[in-house]
Amino acid sequence: MAVIEVKNIKGETVSEIDLIDAVFNVPIKKTVLHEVVRMQLATRRSGTACVKNRSDVRGSTKKLYRQKGTGRARRGDIKSPLLRGGGVIFGPHPRSYAFKPPKKVRRLALKMALSSKLQADQIIVLDHFEMDEIKTKFVVSALQAINADRPLIITDEQNEKLSLSSRNIPGVKVLPVDGLNVYDILNHRNLVILAPSIRNIEGRLAI
Repeated sequence: MAVIEVKNIKGETVSEIDLIDAVFNVPIKKTVLHEVVRMQLATRRSGTACVKNRSDVRGSTKKLYRQKGTGRARRGDIKSPLLRGGGVIFGPHPRSYAFKPPKKVRRLALKMALSSKLQADQIIVLDHFEMDEIKTKFVVSALQAINADRPLIITDEQNEKLSLSSRNIPGVKVLPVDGLNVYDILNHRNLVILAPSIRNIEGRLAI
């Protein structure tokens, strides 16, 4: 069982907290992480690209000229894909790119992502992050105090003041613990977790 320091927003160590091995000390397999990240990115694709087939193009269906005797290629109507303004062959149509690995694989990938951050010493646990008002300057100074670089901040519940105060800071993202996901964990350098969220994460994944 790993033990990690709990800091306040001034960067001072105030206590320690235990992290269970079943969530934060899992062997890492890049193939599992890759599959789940690919799933998340594929789900975000809009899939709205669409072309007009020959039957969708507006135009006459009359044969352009007679079949024989002209010395030219045989032509049908003006909607032929070979002509400018004609239909498109094998073009994209609206579709969903989403796919979903098994639930156990998705949960395992989340554990691996958390374990990778712990092994790289990139997890910072805060006792709390309370704010009296929406103030970006306060968040910047707090992140500097704890040496958080491009952090993903995980809160135990929706924190509107923190979210609004940090949305204009490059590389900073705030998520409630329910929104924790593999892509965001790996995409940010530091993982800043509020102490009350730790038990929530362990309860969700240590099954």
